[in-house]
Amino acid sequence: MTSKIGSTVLGYPRIGPNRELKRALERYWSSRIDEAELRAVARELRVDAWRALRDAGLDSVPGNTFSFYDQVLDTAVTFGAVPPRFAGLGLGPLDTYFAMARGVESAPPLEMTKWFDTNYHYLVPEIGPDMRFSLADRTPVEQYREAAAEGVTTRPVLVGPLTFLLLAKAADGAPESFRPLDRLDGLLDAYAELLGELRRAGVEWVQLDEPAFAADRTPDELDALRAAYQRLGELEERPNLLVAGYFGDLGEALGALASSPVEALAVDLVAGKSTVDSLSTVRGLSGKTLVAGLVDGRNVWRTDLDKALATAATLLGSADEVAVSTSCSLLHVPYDVAAEADIDPQVKSWLAFAAQKVREVVVLGRALGEGRDVVAGELAEARAAIADRASAERVRNHRVRARLRALRPEYSQRSDYEARRAAQQKSLRLPALPTTTIGSFPQTTDVRKARAALRSGRIDQATYRQRMRDEIERVIRLQEEIGLDVLVHGEPERNDMVQYFAENLNGFASTDNGWVQSYGSRCVRPPILFGDVARPKPITVEWTSYAQRLTEKPVKGMLTGPVTILAWSFVRDDQPLADTAKQVALAIRDEVNDLEAAGIRVVQVDEPALRELLSLRSAQHADYLDWAVTSFRLATCGVAESTQIHTHLCYSEFGDVINAIVALDADVTSIEAARSRMEVLADLNAVGFGRGVGPGVYDIHSPRVPETAEVVDLLRAALAAVPAERLWVNPDCGLKTRGYAEVEAALKHMVGAIAELR
Repeated sequence: MTSKIGSTVLGYPRIGPNRELKRALERYWSSRIDEAELRAVARELRVDAWRALRDAGLDSVPGNTFSFYDQVLDTAVTFGAVPPRFAGLGLGPLDTYFAMARGVESAPPLEMTKWFDTNYHYLVPEIGPDMRFSLADRTPVEQYREAAAEGVTTRPVLVGPLTFLLLAKAADGAPESFRPLDRLDGLLDAYAELLGELRRAGVEWVQLDEPAFAADRTPDELDALRAAYQRLGELEERPNLLVAGYFGDLGEALGALASSPVEALAVDLVAGKSTVDSLSTVRGLSGKTLVAGLVDGRNVWRTDLDKALATAATLLGSADEVAVSTSCSLLHVPYDVAAEADIDPQVKSWLAFAAQKVREVVVLGRALGEGRDVVAGELAEARAAIADRASAERVRNHRVRARLRALRPEYSQRSDYEARRAAQQKSLRLPALPTTTIGSFPQTTDVRKARAALRSGRIDQATYRQRMRDEIERVIRLQEEIGLDVLVHGEPERNDMVQYFAENLNGFASTDNGWVQSYGSRCVRPPILFGDVARPKPITVEWTSYAQRLTEKPVKGMLTGPVTILAWSFVRDDQPLADTAKQVALAIRDEVNDLEAAGIRVVQVDEPALRELLSLRSAQHADYLDWAVTSFRLATCGVAESTQIHTHLCYSEFGDVINAIVALDADVTSIEAARSRMEVLADLNAVGFGRGVGPGVYDIHSPRVPETAEVVDLLRAALAAVPAERLWVNPDCGLKTRGYAEVEAALKHMVGAIAELR
């Protein structure tokens, strides 16, 4: 008889309520603190999280959810999947780990891409046919013991073996027929060894995350899942196994896992609503624990507790125990709404961040276990907040809704690309292989201090504007000196590419402390889209027009696209996402048109999140891609032929949306390509992409400065796939997070490479 899980969460934020880990990491990377100091900060954050979850009343506390950078990278290190270029650097374990994440001069980092359909980024493992897995790092055991010493019993959480291999890529030089999944048997040996050590340390439950099976999987991959969990389930010495599948419906994998010897399954009943019906027919749940993910781990709205309890009631009897959890890890939401002093009180009453979601889980667990009467007050409070949000007038803008009803197909159409190209060549007169950047330049301490001083009232608006103008002029002069062809104003006035627009649009609320980890030390504050979206006045025209007056070269207007604004916000869930996207698109269209009217001849509308919102199930792709493409075109198709529209995409698996990239009909598409060494160009060529393309030649997520020869090699590879008349040259992404010394050197090398090729 196994112990019960009860109320739990599948994971918790780890960056620190005040971004303590971010600051410690960046001080360590700049040699301002040593490893012992960094580890002390990390330990304090772990202990605080364990105690908070225990004290909140959870029956089972997740452990091993802390990471210095990324949980997939942690898994690679745990099982010895360290590529040879890092193993031979002569660094200590922690610095080798960071080299894999960030690269060093002699060793480029692992590729980085999005964690399923979230804005979290993971490091892509490199697995070759000769990879020999082993239990190389015992952090999961050590952190269990660390928590136990603090009086907290934890449930270690690991990325599951199938998900780890399915997210990996074949190492360079591997045979074309090789798949990382071919190394499953060796990896399972290492997992078995770790499970044995955990059991001997006293661990009762281990959670293995397998979100890869919320996506379409082949029969061969499903067979591998069955075999893997049959084997792990039959181990003589192991803890109880909870296998968690989230981000959607598990489909056939649900039955495969239910028939295996594992003790518990966690299912996402928020993103995978259809799972409720499947559970009534799946065999094998008798005798198991079913962990019902009833509280949304990815959005910030309060849970409708009455509805969640009604769903839970339908599950009773389908398994030996029905436990309550979040739909996925709470890594994707901020820590605590109580830390927000400036959000409108009515909107704030509709919200639940990680701390509130933990309490919702506890309330649901008590209601199921002890009866609704013991939590009647909490249920009534939630009911009132749900009703207030549903009836609030502030969520509706009748002018915006009338504008949507008046839309016509021609609003999303431009003339033929070749006609536009000719008009743009005549207007812009750009050289072969034109150079540009993606938009942002490094945000200096002085720039950040000026924004903070404006917020606190220590400087007035006029002083702030002058400081931003001074920075814009500095950036323009730097780009002219380096020799770039299409310039940007550098975006010193922007805190974040989505938050900045949200703060200037109606229908959004912004947070002061709502930080969420994107990757490593990089954190964002996603805005909260609670109502109909409208643009009350121009947002970027003043800054871009000023920059254009400083130079004879064209300056790009820089905007964020509607899909990315949705993907990187916490979006309302009370209307179809397509309707919300069109509202945002109309606001961006107004900005594009105003930039053109101000004399801006190049406008970039970034959509790095285009792939991110794509459903994990292919059957739902067409509907999403239809409204995503329509939204982008609605935002960009109101300009003259001579106005050049750019877009930018980064850090996603682009093959899945390659036809949509074509359908965006942008004149130029810049795209992340440096880490993958131009792999994306083959995908573009395969679908006959015939517009301008700028594959990145400088990986801005690494402190490495590529030498001129390295950029030349990348561009020669690009020229083998793209004719010179369509090829643009640019970094992978914006330069905001880098320092000026490395940026100047890298851009000079980039321009030097172009001089050589021209």
